[in-house]
Amino acid sequence: MQLSQLLKKIVYQIIEEEKVKIEEIEINQVIYDSRKIIPGCLFLCISGANSDGHDYAQEAIEKGARVVVVEKEMQLTNQGNTLILKVENTRYAMAFISAAYFNHPAEKMKIIGITGTKGKTTTTYLIKSILEKAGHKVGLVGTIETIIGDRKIPAHNTTPESYLLQETFAQMLEAGCDSVVMEVSSQGLMLHRTQGFEFEIGIFTNLEPDHIGPNEHKNFEEYLACKSLLFKQCRIGLINKDDSHWEEMIKGHTCLIETFGLDQEANLTAKNLQLVNEPGFLGVSFQTQGKYEIEVKIPSPGRFSVYNALAAIAVCTHFKVEKESVALALATTSVKGRIEIIPVSDQFTLMIDYAHNAMALHSLLTTLKEYNPKRLVCLFGCGGNRAKGRRYEMGSVSGSLADFTVITSDNPRFEEPLEIIKDIRSGIEKTKGNFIEIPDRKEAIAYVIANGQPGDIIVLAGKGHEDYQEIKGIHYPMDERVIIWEILHEGKKA
Repeated sequence: MQLSQLLKKIVYQIIEEEKVKIEEIEINQVIYDSRKIIPGCLFLCISGANSDGHDYAQEAIEKGARVVVVEKEMQLTNQGNTLILKVENTRYAMAFISAAYFNHPAEKMKIIGITGTKGKTTTTYLIKSILEKAGHKVGLVGTIETIIGDRKIPAHNTTPESYLLQETFAQMLEAGCDSVVMEVSSQGLMLHRTQGFEFEIGIFTNLEPDHIGPNEHKNFEEYLACKSLLFKQCRIGLINKDDSHWEEMIKGHTCLIETFGLDQEANLTAKNLQLVNEPGFLGVSFQTQGKYEIEVKIPSPGRFSVYNALAAIAVCTHFKVEKESVALALATTSVKGRIEIIPVSDQFTLMIDYAHNAMALHSLLTTLKEYNPKRLVCLFGCGGNRAKGRRYEMGSVSGSLADFTVITSDNPRFEEPLEIIKDIRSGIEKTKGNFIEIPDRKEAIAYVIANGQPGDIIVLAGKGHEDYQEIKGIHYPMDERVIIWEILHEGKKA
């Protein structure tokens, strides 16, 4: 591919004099991983949390890279066979170079991006389901997985590096997708992973303090500022007007703004909310008014589920989806590990959720208490080699809100499970909440199923969509759905 095509939308400075004109230079591959350098490639020096591609710039020259792109002042030994370009930010440049390298696939599809602290994952699946029922072919990029046609690829980052994202878009286009719905993380926005194309629609769900600390955001203000970048990269912005940060989120926006929420001044609102508690079903029903009027019933409890549904409905107003398709999709779509109800008994409700910090657990348990269960039972553990404060906080939350807590193991990593449980216990003991400790997670799940009482809501928190348990650096298979199936079938044999 011609280098001039790759550089069309970026500003650069030529560091080394080049006898051949840029228009005459051909590139055979774009690479940002030093282990993959080949002769004739364009190598981007990317500064990361654990390594810096600039440390491999000289190696790239020696291995025959045709072009090396840097953002730092460097002293390199070059025999004149490698063109060295300097840009202000190599991550930003990589996004545009990658888009051009894959022939701008995003321009040929409608890309829908969702940002916010909570609700991104569920909302992506709702939108995908609705649009597919209306006849669209939709790709998905998210925390759990990337979906391209029938292929499901486990995710490593919520928002992949720009090169991988553009490669994914190209594969989706080739698979016949006309639309893509994706989660857009604050890290992804901060690191320019979503540059190089324009979103058709950007969605803001809500904002709470999260992802603040080493290698993340230095403070809440930076976190908010990064989230807000989405609304400088989209044509239409759909905003949760009930969130207290919504006006800050759209400061300096360059898109058309529409709002949704329970606030009656929003463009799309919900009214007549009814909590639905039926055997094997916890959910909510409501009617919308404003830009789109429909009656819906969703199999997911609580007000935050209404916001997720409103966001999905707001998207569909721009795709002219029939109301029957919207109602059917909302009534039948569930997301793995996000308040996922597992039918085990018509006497009590058992669910799996990814809540793995105090904020998420508080939100989940508060929501479930609104359904007035006979008992609210919470089973959870905490990950090893993570901040100990999270353990105390989660113990305190469960002890305060749940009627009964089962403390068990999560991903102990390189810590001893009993030490983690001890930390959780210290948090729960201050609340005087009832609890039991069962370190083996399968035994703990068997215990709550065997001791479930009529009217109980039992939540298995922390693992969600994960299908493994990490112990001493090894991922052992452990899917809670499989565990539940095994427990039920072992019980039948007994």
